[in-house]
Amino acid sequence: MADPKGFLTTGREVAQTRPVAERLKDWDEVYVPGSLLPIISEQAGRCMDCGIPFCHNGCPLGNLIPEWNDYAYRDDWRAASERLHATNNFPEFTGRLCPAPCEAACVLGINQPAVTIKNVEVSIIDKAWDSGDVTPQPPERLSGKTVAVIGSGPAGLAAAQQLTRAGHTVAVYERADRIGGLLRYGIPEFKMEKVHINRRIEQMRAEGTKFRTEVEIGRDIDAAQLRRRYDAVVIAAGATVSRDLPVPGRELKGIHVAMEYLPLANKVQEGDFIAPPITAAGKHVVVIGGGDTGADCVGTAHRQGAASVTQLEIMPRPGDERSAGQPWPTFPMLYKVTSAHEEGGERVYSVSTTHFEGDADGQVQALHLVEVEFTDGRPVPKPGTERRIPAQLVTLAMGFTGTDQSNGLVQQFGLELDQRGNVARDADFATNVPGVFVAGDAGRGQSLIVWAIAEGRSAARGVDRYLTGASDLPAPVRPTDRALTV
Repeated sequence: MADPKGFLTTGREVAQTRPVAERLKDWDEVYVPGSLLPIISEQAGRCMDCGIPFCHNGCPLGNLIPEWNDYAYRDDWRAASERLHATNNFPEFTGRLCPAPCEAACVLGINQPAVTIKNVEVSIIDKAWDSGDVTPQPPERLSGKTVAVIGSGPAGLAAAQQLTRAGHTVAVYERADRIGGLLRYGIPEFKMEKVHINRRIEQMRAEGTKFRTEVEIGRDIDAAQLRRRYDAVVIAAGATVSRDLPVPGRELKGIHVAMEYLPLANKVQEGDFIAPPITAAGKHVVVIGGGDTGADCVGTAHRQGAASVTQLEIMPRPGDERSAGQPWPTFPMLYKVTSAHEEGGERVYSVSTTHFEGDADGQVQALHLVEVEFTDGRPVPKPGTERRIPAQLVTLAMGFTGTDQSNGLVQQFGLELDQRGNVARDADFATNVPGVFVAGDAGRGQSLIVWAIAEGRSAARGVDRYLTGASDLPAPVRPTDRALTV
Protein backbone atom coordinates (compact mmCIF):
# COMPACT_ATOMS: atom_id res chain seq x y z
CA MET A 1 0.00 0.00 0.00
CA ALA A 2 1.02 3.64 -0.26
CA ASP A 3 1.41 5.04 3.27
CA PRO A 4 0.37 2.46 5.92
CA LYS A 5 -0.54 5.26 8.32
CA GLY A 6 -1.67 7.85 5.80
CA PHE A 7 -5.37 7.52 6.55
CA LEU A 8 -4.59 8.09 10.23
CA THR A 9 -2.10 10.96 9.95
CA THR A 10 -3.27 12.93 6.91
CA GLY A 11 -6.51 14.85 6.63
CA ARG A 12 -8.49 15.27 3.42
CA GLU A 13 -7.51 18.24 1.27
CA VAL A 14 -9.13 19.11 -2.05
CA ALA A 15 -8.22 21.37 -4.95
CA GLN A 16 -8.19 25.09 -4.19
CA THR A 17 -10.59 27.31 -6.11
CA ARG A 18 -9.76 30.81 -7.26
CA PRO A 19 -11.48 33.71 -5.47
CA VAL A 20 -15.06 34.24 -6.66
CA ALA A 21 -14.47 37.87 -7.62
CA GLU A 22 -11.58 36.78 -9.83
CA ARG A 23 -13.13 33.81 -11.59
CA LEU A 24 -16.40 35.59 -12.39
CA LYS A 25 -14.38 37.85 -14.69
CA ASP A 26 -13.27 35.00 -16.94
CA TRP A 27 -14.27 31.55 -18.17
CA ASP A 28 -11.15 29.68 -17.08
CA GLU A 29 -11.46 26.62 -14.87
CA VAL A 30 -12.26 27.60 -11.30
CA TYR A 31 -9.33 25.79 -9.69
CA VAL A 32 -5.99 27.37 -8.84
CA PRO A 33 -3.56 26.01 -11.46
CA GLY A 34 -1.00 23.66 -9.93
CA SER A 35 -2.56 23.75 -6.46
CA LEU A 36 -2.96 19.97 -6.30
CA LEU A 37 0.58 18.81 -7.01
CA PRO A 38 2.10 19.91 -3.66
CA ILE A 39 -0.50 17.93 -1.71
CA ILE A 40 -1.60 15.12 -4.00
CA SER A 41 1.03 12.53 -3.07
CA GLU A 42 0.03 12.71 0.59
CA GLN A 43 -3.63 12.58 -0.39
CA ALA A 44 -2.98 9.46 -2.46
CA GLY A 45 -1.21 8.04 0.60
CA ARG A 46 -4.53 8.08 2.50
CA CYS A 47 -5.65 5.12 0.36
CA MET A 48 -5.73 1.98 2.52
CA ASP A 49 -5.23 -0.50 -0.35
CA CYS A 50 -8.28 -2.40 0.90
CA GLY A 51 -8.45 -6.15 0.53
CA ILE A 52 -11.77 -5.60 -1.24
CA PRO A 53 -11.58 -2.12 -2.80
CA PHE A 54 -15.20 -1.02 -3.00
CA CYS A 55 -14.12 2.02 -5.02
CA HIS A 56 -13.89 -0.45 -7.93
CA ASN A 57 -17.55 -1.27 -7.38
CA GLY A 58 -18.54 2.37 -7.21
CA CYS A 59 -16.89 3.10 -10.56
CA PRO A 60 -18.38 1.28 -13.59
CA LEU A 61 -15.04 1.60 -15.39
CA GLY A 62 -13.40 -0.63 -12.78
CA ASN A 63 -10.60 1.89 -12.32
CA LEU A 64 -7.54 0.39 -10.58
CA ILE A 65 -7.68 3.08 -7.92
CA PRO A 66 -5.47 1.63 -5.15
CA GLU A 67 -2.78 0.88 -7.73
CA TRP A 68 -2.54 4.36 -9.18
CA ASN A 69 -2.89 5.89 -5.73
CA ASP A 70 0.22 3.92 -4.73
CA TYR A 71 2.15 5.10 -7.79
CA ALA A 72 1.10 8.71 -7.20
CA TYR A 73 2.20 8.49 -3.58
CA ARG A 74 5.62 7.26 -4.75
CA ASP A 75 5.83 9.96 -7.47
CA ASP A 76 5.94 7.33 -10.20
CA TRP A 77 3.70 9.35 -12.48
CA ARG A 78 4.35 7.37 -15.66
CA ALA A 79 3.27 4.11 -14.03
CA ALA A 80 0.28 5.88 -12.49
CA SER A 81 -0.75 7.12 -15.93
CA GLU A 82 -0.40 3.64 -17.40
CA ARG A 83 -2.67 2.11 -14.75
CA LEU A 84 -5.13 4.96 -15.13
CA HIS A 85 -5.37 4.50 -18.90
CA ALA A 86 -5.73 0.75 -18.52
CA THR A 87 -9.42 1.24 -17.71
CA ASN A 88 -10.27 4.80 -18.78
CA ASN A 89 -9.72 6.40 -22.18
CA PHE A 90 -10.30 9.94 -20.96
CA PRO A 91 -9.39 10.44 -17.27
CA GLU A 92 -9.02 14.20 -17.77
CA PHE A 93 -12.77 14.28 -18.52
CA THR A 94 -13.88 12.12 -15.61
CA GLY A 95 -11.40 13.75 -13.23
CA ARG A 96 -13.12 17.07 -13.85
CA LEU A 97 -16.75 16.14 -14.50
CA CYS A 98 -17.63 12.91 -12.73
CA PRO A 99 -19.49 13.18 -9.38
CA ALA A 100 -17.12 10.48 -8.11
CA PRO A 101 -19.24 7.48 -7.07
CA CYS A 102 -15.86 5.87 -6.34
CA GLU A 103 -15.42 8.25 -3.40
CA ALA A 104 -18.89 7.43 -2.10
CA ALA A 105 -17.83 3.75 -2.09
CA CYS A 106 -14.38 4.37 -0.52
CA VAL A 107 -13.93 2.16 2.56
CA LEU A 108 -12.25 5.03 4.42
CA GLY A 109 -15.49 6.96 3.86
CA ILE A 110 -17.36 4.68 6.27
CA ASN A 111 -16.20 6.78 9.22
CA GLN A 112 -13.80 9.40 7.79
CA PRO A 113 -13.70 11.75 4.80
CA ALA A 114 -13.04 9.60 1.72
CA VAL A 115 -9.82 9.60 -0.29
CA THR A 116 -9.77 12.42 -2.87
CA ILE A 117 -9.80 9.90 -5.71
CA LYS A 118 -11.04 12.38 -8.30
CA ASN A 119 -8.29 14.90 -7.48
CA VAL A 120 -5.61 12.20 -7.65
CA GLU A 121 -6.97 11.07 -11.01
CA VAL A 122 -6.88 14.53 -12.58
CA SER A 123 -3.41 15.19 -11.17
CA ILE A 124 -2.07 12.00 -12.74
CA ILE A 125 -3.46 12.71 -16.19
CA ASP A 126 -2.50 16.40 -16.20
CA LYS A 127 1.02 15.41 -15.20
CA ALA A 128 1.05 12.80 -17.97
CA TRP A 129 0.09 15.34 -20.61
CA ASP A 130 2.67 17.82 -19.33
CA SER A 131 5.37 15.11 -19.34
CA GLY A 132 4.58 13.86 -22.83
CA ASP A 133 3.51 10.45 -21.56
CA VAL A 134 0.19 10.54 -23.48
CA THR A 135 1.03 9.52 -27.03
CA PRO A 136 -0.89 8.09 -29.99
CA GLN A 137 -1.28 4.30 -29.99
CA PRO A 138 -1.98 3.37 -33.61
CA PRO A 139 -2.72 -0.29 -34.38
CA GLU A 140 0.06 -2.55 -35.58
CA ARG A 141 -2.10 -3.80 -38.46
CA LEU A 142 -5.47 -3.01 -39.99
CA SER A 143 -8.34 -5.48 -40.04
CA GLY A 144 -9.86 -4.25 -43.29
CA LYS A 145 -13.17 -3.68 -41.46
CA THR A 146 -14.92 -0.30 -41.24
CA VAL A 147 -17.04 1.13 -38.44
CA ALA A 148 -19.20 4.26 -38.25
CA VAL A 149 -19.77 5.83 -34.85
CA ILE A 150 -22.75 8.19 -34.59
CA GLY A 151 -22.11 10.79 -31.91
CA SER A 152 -18.88 12.20 -30.48
CA GLY A 153 -19.68 12.37 -26.78
CA PRO A 154 -17.74 10.26 -24.26
CA ALA A 155 -19.42 6.98 -25.28
CA GLY A 156 -18.81 7.51 -28.98
CA LEU A 157 -15.23 8.66 -28.52
CA ALA A 158 -14.42 5.73 -26.22
CA ALA A 159 -15.89 3.21 -28.67
CA ALA A 160 -14.07 4.85 -31.56
CA GLN A 161 -10.69 4.86 -29.84
CA GLN A 162 -10.99 1.23 -28.75
CA LEU A 163 -12.03 0.06 -32.21
CA THR A 164 -9.33 2.09 -33.95
CA ARG A 165 -6.67 0.61 -31.69
CA ALA A 166 -8.07 -2.85 -32.49
CA GLY A 167 -7.23 -2.21 -36.14
CA HIS A 168 -10.58 -1.22 -37.60
CA THR A 169 -11.05 1.88 -39.74
CA VAL A 170 -13.38 4.14 -37.77
CA ALA A 171 -15.23 7.32 -38.73
CA VAL A 172 -17.07 9.38 -36.11
CA TYR A 173 -20.10 11.38 -37.30
CA GLU A 174 -21.14 14.47 -35.32
CA ARG A 175 -24.05 16.73 -36.24
CA ALA A 176 -22.55 19.78 -34.52
CA ASP A 177 -19.75 21.85 -36.02
CA ARG A 178 -17.13 20.54 -33.58
CA ILE A 179 -16.33 17.18 -32.03
CA GLY A 180 -17.21 16.51 -28.41
CA GLY A 181 -20.98 16.27 -28.05
CA LEU A 182 -22.19 17.61 -24.72
CA LEU A 183 -18.58 17.69 -23.52
CA ARG A 184 -18.05 20.45 -26.07
CA TYR A 185 -21.28 22.41 -25.89
CA GLY A 186 -23.07 21.23 -22.74
CA ILE A 187 -20.24 21.62 -20.23
CA PRO A 188 -19.22 25.22 -19.49
CA GLU A 189 -15.62 26.25 -19.99
CA PHE A 190 -15.20 26.99 -16.28
CA LYS A 191 -15.83 23.30 -15.51
CA MET A 192 -13.64 21.92 -18.26
CA GLU A 193 -11.59 23.97 -20.69
CA LYS A 194 -11.95 22.61 -24.20
CA VAL A 195 -8.20 22.21 -24.66
CA HIS A 196 -8.66 18.87 -22.93
CA ILE A 197 -11.02 17.69 -25.68
CA ASN A 198 -8.92 19.15 -28.47
CA ARG A 199 -5.73 17.31 -27.58
CA ARG A 200 -7.57 13.99 -27.21
CA ILE A 201 -9.06 14.48 -30.66
CA GLU A 202 -5.59 15.10 -32.05
CA GLN A 203 -4.34 11.93 -30.38
CA MET A 204 -7.22 9.96 -31.89
CA ARG A 205 -6.58 11.46 -35.34
CA ALA A 206 -2.94 10.41 -35.08
CA GLU A 207 -4.11 6.88 -34.24
CA GLY A 208 -6.24 6.79 -37.38
CA THR A 209 -9.77 7.75 -36.28
CA LYS A 210 -11.60 9.90 -38.84
CA PHE A 211 -14.02 12.67 -37.83
CA ARG A 212 -16.94 14.04 -39.82
CA THR A 213 -18.61 17.14 -38.38
CA GLU A 214 -21.87 18.81 -39.42
CA VAL A 215 -23.24 15.51 -40.67
CA GLU A 216 -26.50 14.34 -39.11
CA ILE A 217 -27.34 10.71 -39.69
CA GLY A 218 -31.00 10.50 -40.64
CA ARG A 219 -31.01 13.87 -42.38
CA ASP A 220 -27.73 14.38 -44.25
CA ILE A 221 -27.03 10.67 -44.68
CA ASP A 222 -29.76 8.06 -44.35
CA ALA A 223 -29.35 4.81 -42.47
CA ALA A 224 -29.35 2.59 -45.54
CA GLN A 225 -26.49 4.54 -47.08
CA LEU A 226 -24.46 4.33 -43.87
CA ARG A 227 -24.99 0.59 -43.54
CA ARG A 228 -23.87 0.02 -47.12
CA ARG A 229 -20.71 2.03 -46.52
CA TYR A 230 -19.63 0.42 -43.22
CA ASP A 231 -19.34 -3.10 -41.84
CA ALA A 232 -20.72 -2.03 -38.44
CA VAL A 233 -22.38 1.02 -36.89
CA VAL A 234 -22.27 2.22 -33.27
CA ILE A 235 -25.07 4.56 -32.25
CA ALA A 236 -23.84 6.83 -29.46
CA ALA A 237 -26.17 9.74 -30.09
CA GLY A 238 -26.93 10.37 -26.42
CA ALA A 239 -30.23 11.18 -24.72
CA THR A 240 -30.57 14.72 -25.98
CA VAL A 241 -34.34 15.27 -25.76
CA SER A 242 -34.80 17.71 -22.87
CA ARG A 243 -37.62 17.26 -20.37
CA ASP A 244 -40.01 20.17 -20.86
CA LEU A 245 -42.36 22.01 -18.49
CA PRO A 246 -45.88 22.16 -19.99
CA VAL A 247 -47.43 24.88 -17.83
CA PRO A 248 -49.31 28.04 -18.90
CA GLY A 249 -46.95 30.65 -20.32
CA ARG A 250 -44.33 28.17 -21.52
CA GLU A 251 -44.55 29.72 -25.00
CA LEU A 252 -43.27 33.10 -23.78
CA LYS A 253 -39.98 34.41 -25.10
CA GLY A 254 -37.05 34.05 -22.74
CA ILE A 255 -37.85 30.49 -21.63
CA HIS A 256 -35.30 27.98 -22.93
CA VAL A 257 -34.19 24.44 -22.23
CA ALA A 258 -30.65 24.35 -20.86
CA MET A 259 -29.19 22.95 -24.08
CA GLU A 260 -30.44 25.97 -25.99
CA TYR A 261 -28.74 28.29 -23.51
CA LEU A 262 -25.44 26.65 -22.53
CA PRO A 263 -24.02 25.87 -26.00
CA LEU A 264 -24.23 29.53 -27.03
CA ALA A 265 -22.02 30.57 -24.11
CA ASN A 266 -19.49 27.94 -25.17
CA LYS A 267 -19.63 29.18 -28.75
CA VAL A 268 -18.54 32.60 -27.52
CA GLN A 269 -15.44 30.96 -26.04
CA GLU A 270 -14.84 29.20 -29.36
CA GLY A 271 -14.90 32.59 -31.11
CA ASP A 272 -18.18 32.06 -32.98
CA PHE A 273 -19.94 35.00 -31.30
CA ILE A 274 -18.84 38.21 -29.63
CA ALA A 275 -21.89 37.96 -27.35
CA PRO A 276 -24.31 35.04 -27.04
CA PRO A 277 -27.75 35.35 -28.71
CA ILE A 278 -29.28 34.30 -25.38
CA THR A 279 -27.72 36.09 -22.42
CA ALA A 280 -28.41 36.61 -18.73
CA ALA A 281 -26.81 40.06 -18.69
CA GLY A 282 -28.81 42.39 -16.45
CA LYS A 283 -31.70 39.95 -16.12
CA HIS A 284 -33.40 38.18 -13.25
CA VAL A 285 -32.64 34.54 -14.05
CA VAL A 286 -34.52 31.47 -12.82
CA VAL A 287 -33.05 28.00 -13.31
CA ILE A 288 -35.56 25.17 -12.94
CA GLY A 289 -33.78 21.97 -11.93
CA GLY A 290 -31.37 21.33 -9.08
CA GLY A 291 -28.86 19.00 -10.72
CA ASP A 292 -25.48 19.51 -12.36
CA THR A 293 -26.94 20.99 -15.55
CA GLY A 294 -28.85 23.49 -13.43
CA ALA A 295 -25.62 24.42 -11.63
CA ASP A 296 -23.97 24.92 -15.03
CA CYS A 297 -26.72 27.37 -15.93
CA VAL A 298 -26.21 29.16 -12.60
CA GLY A 299 -22.46 29.59 -13.14
CA THR A 300 -22.97 30.72 -16.73
CA ALA A 301 -25.56 33.32 -15.68
CA HIS A 302 -23.19 34.70 -13.03
CA ARG A 303 -20.44 35.18 -15.61
CA GLN A 304 -22.83 36.89 -18.01
CA GLY A 305 -23.74 39.48 -15.39
CA ALA A 306 -27.22 38.41 -14.26
CA ALA A 307 -29.07 40.80 -11.93
CA SER A 308 -30.10 37.81 -9.80
CA VAL A 309 -30.07 34.01 -10.08
CA THR A 310 -32.59 31.70 -8.44
CA GLN A 311 -32.47 27.92 -8.75
CA LEU A 312 -35.65 25.93 -8.13
CA GLU A 313 -35.89 22.25 -7.20
CA ILE A 314 -39.10 20.28 -6.71
CA MET A 315 -37.46 17.80 -4.33
CA PRO A 316 -36.75 18.57 -0.65
CA ARG A 317 -33.32 19.84 0.33
CA PRO A 318 -30.95 16.87 0.76
CA GLY A 319 -29.20 16.37 4.07
CA ASP A 320 -25.60 17.26 4.86
CA GLU A 321 -24.78 13.73 6.07
CA ARG A 322 -25.39 10.29 4.58
CA SER A 323 -28.77 9.05 5.78
CA ALA A 324 -29.51 5.61 7.18
CA GLY A 325 -31.63 4.98 4.11
CA GLN A 326 -28.60 5.43 1.84
CA PRO A 327 -25.91 3.34 3.53
CA TRP A 328 -22.32 2.99 2.39
CA PRO A 329 -21.28 2.10 -0.33
CA THR A 330 -24.31 3.42 -2.23
CA PHE A 331 -24.11 6.87 -3.82
CA PRO A 332 -25.88 9.19 -1.35
CA MET A 333 -28.07 12.17 -2.14
CA LEU A 334 -26.33 14.96 -0.20
CA TYR A 335 -26.60 18.73 -0.18
CA LYS A 336 -24.01 19.73 -2.74
CA VAL A 337 -22.40 23.14 -3.08
CA THR A 338 -20.74 23.40 -6.48
CA SER A 339 -18.37 26.16 -7.55
CA ALA A 340 -21.34 27.86 -9.24
CA HIS A 341 -23.28 27.93 -5.97
CA GLU A 342 -20.28 29.44 -4.19
CA GLU A 343 -20.58 32.36 -6.58
CA GLY A 344 -23.99 33.48 -5.39
CA GLY A 345 -27.67 33.10 -6.09
CA GLU A 346 -30.55 31.57 -4.17
CA ARG A 347 -31.55 27.92 -4.03
CA VAL A 348 -35.19 27.10 -3.33
CA TYR A 349 -36.35 23.55 -2.59
CA SER A 350 -39.74 21.82 -2.47
CA VAL A 351 -41.39 24.15 -4.99
CA SER A 352 -43.22 23.63 -8.27
CA THR A 353 -43.83 26.13 -11.06
CA THR A 354 -47.52 26.78 -11.70
CA HIS A 355 -47.29 29.26 -14.59
CA PHE A 356 -45.26 32.01 -16.25
CA GLU A 357 -46.26 35.62 -16.65
CA GLY A 358 -45.27 37.81 -19.60
CA ASP A 359 -45.45 41.39 -20.79
CA ALA A 360 -47.30 42.87 -23.76
CA ASP A 361 -44.50 41.80 -26.11
CA GLY A 362 -44.71 38.17 -25.07
CA GLN A 363 -41.50 38.28 -23.03
CA VAL A 364 -41.42 36.38 -19.75
CA GLN A 365 -41.35 38.67 -16.72
CA ALA A 366 -42.22 36.47 -13.75
CA LEU A 367 -42.64 32.92 -12.55
CA HIS A 368 -45.36 31.74 -10.17
CA LEU A 369 -44.57 28.86 -7.87
CA VAL A 370 -46.07 26.94 -4.98
CA GLU A 371 -44.49 24.94 -2.19
CA VAL A 372 -45.06 21.19 -2.30
CA GLU A 373 -44.88 18.25 0.04
CA PHE A 374 -44.61 14.64 -1.04
CA THR A 375 -47.41 12.18 -0.42
CA ASP A 376 -46.97 8.61 -1.67
CA GLY A 377 -44.00 9.84 -3.68
CA ARG A 378 -45.94 12.55 -5.49
CA PRO A 379 -45.62 16.33 -4.98
CA VAL A 380 -48.77 17.89 -3.57
CA PRO A 381 -49.19 21.72 -3.54
CA LYS A 382 -49.49 23.33 -0.12
CA PRO A 383 -52.39 25.80 -0.07
CA GLY A 384 -51.50 29.41 0.73
CA THR A 385 -47.82 29.08 -0.32
CA GLU A 386 -48.12 30.53 -3.82
CA ARG A 387 -45.75 33.37 -4.68
CA ARG A 388 -44.35 35.27 -7.63
CA ILE A 389 -40.68 35.86 -8.41
CA PRO A 390 -39.19 38.03 -11.19
CA ALA A 391 -37.90 36.07 -14.17
CA GLN A 392 -36.67 37.60 -17.42
CA LEU A 393 -34.70 34.52 -18.44
CA VAL A 394 -35.74 31.00 -17.49
CA THR A 395 -33.68 27.88 -18.20
CA LEU A 396 -35.20 24.42 -17.91
CA ALA A 397 -32.61 21.97 -16.58
CA MET A 398 -34.79 19.04 -15.60
CA GLY A 399 -32.95 16.25 -17.32
CA PHE A 400 -33.39 14.35 -20.57
CA THR A 401 -35.98 11.84 -21.72
CA GLY A 402 -34.32 9.91 -24.52
CA THR A 403 -32.50 9.97 -27.82
CA ASP A 404 -33.60 12.29 -30.60
CA GLN A 405 -36.08 10.65 -32.97
CA SER A 406 -36.99 13.73 -34.97
CA ASN A 407 -34.09 13.25 -37.40
CA GLY A 408 -35.31 9.83 -38.52
CA LEU A 409 -32.32 7.89 -37.19
CA VAL A 410 -34.37 5.44 -35.12
CA GLN A 411 -37.01 4.94 -37.79
CA GLN A 412 -34.59 4.58 -40.72
CA PHE A 413 -32.53 1.93 -38.96
CA GLY A 414 -35.71 0.20 -37.79
CA LEU A 415 -34.50 0.13 -34.19
CA GLU A 416 -36.56 -1.38 -31.41
CA LEU A 417 -36.95 0.65 -28.22
CA ASP A 418 -37.25 -0.58 -24.65
CA GLN A 419 -40.02 0.35 -22.22
CA ARG A 420 -38.20 3.55 -21.25
CA GLY A 421 -37.85 4.74 -24.83
CA ASN A 422 -34.16 3.89 -25.12
CA VAL A 423 -32.68 1.88 -27.98
CA ALA A 424 -32.91 -1.79 -27.00
CA ARG A 425 -29.77 -3.94 -27.09
CA ASP A 426 -28.58 -7.43 -26.19
CA ALA A 427 -25.67 -8.56 -24.01
CA ASP A 428 -23.17 -7.50 -26.70
CA PHE A 429 -24.76 -4.04 -27.03
CA ALA A 430 -26.18 -5.11 -30.39
CA THR A 431 -29.55 -3.78 -31.50
CA ASN A 432 -32.21 -5.78 -33.34
CA VAL A 433 -30.55 -4.69 -36.60
CA PRO A 434 -27.54 -6.87 -37.56
CA GLY A 435 -24.28 -4.95 -37.38
CA VAL A 436 -25.79 -1.99 -35.52
CA PHE A 437 -24.81 -1.44 -31.88
CA VAL A 438 -25.72 1.18 -29.30
CA ALA A 439 -23.70 2.65 -26.42
CA GLY A 440 -24.13 5.36 -23.81
CA ASP A 441 -27.22 7.36 -22.99
CA ALA A 442 -28.98 6.37 -26.23
CA GLY A 443 -29.27 2.85 -24.83
CA ARG A 444 -29.00 3.40 -21.08
CA GLY A 445 -30.86 6.66 -20.69
CA GLN A 446 -29.47 9.77 -19.01
CA SER A 447 -26.48 8.77 -16.91
CA LEU A 448 -22.98 9.74 -15.78
CA ILE A 449 -19.87 10.26 -17.88
CA VAL A 450 -18.18 7.20 -16.34
CA TRP A 451 -21.09 5.02 -17.47
CA ALA A 452 -20.86 6.52 -20.97
CA ILE A 453 -17.15 5.71 -21.29
CA ALA A 454 -17.68 2.25 -19.80
CA GLU A 455 -20.47 1.54 -22.28
CA GLY A 456 -18.36 2.81 -25.18
CA ARG A 457 -15.57 0.43 -24.20
CA SER A 458 -17.97 -2.48 -23.75
CA ALA A 459 -19.80 -1.84 -27.01
CA ALA A 460 -16.44 -1.76 -28.80
CA ARG A 461 -15.82 -5.32 -27.63
CA GLY A 462 -19.20 -6.38 -29.01
CA VAL A 463 -18.43 -4.78 -32.37
CA ASP A 464 -14.96 -6.33 -32.47
CA ARG A 465 -16.42 -9.78 -31.82
CA TYR A 466 -19.04 -9.22 -34.52
CA LEU A 467 -16.38 -8.22 -37.07
CA THR A 468 -13.68 -10.76 -36.23
CA GLY A 469 -15.34 -13.58 -34.29
CA ALA A 470 -13.39 -12.89 -31.09
CA SER A 471 -12.10 -9.94 -29.09
CA ASP A 472 -9.47 -9.13 -26.49
CA LEU A 473 -10.99 -5.70 -25.79
CA PRO A 474 -12.26 -5.14 -22.22
CA ALA A 475 -15.95 -4.92 -21.39
CA PRO A 476 -16.30 -3.28 -17.96
CA VAL A 477 -20.12 -3.24 -17.90
CA ARG A 478 -23.10 -5.13 -19.22
CA PRO A 479 -26.15 -3.36 -20.66
CA THR A 480 -28.17 -4.46 -17.65
CA ASP A 481 -25.71 -3.19 -15.02
CA ARG A 482 -26.87 -0.32 -12.85
CA ALA A 483 -25.34 1.90 -10.21
CA LEU A 484 -25.39 0.53 -6.65
CA THR A 485 -28.48 1.97 -4.95
CA VAL A 486 -31.01 0.97 -2.32
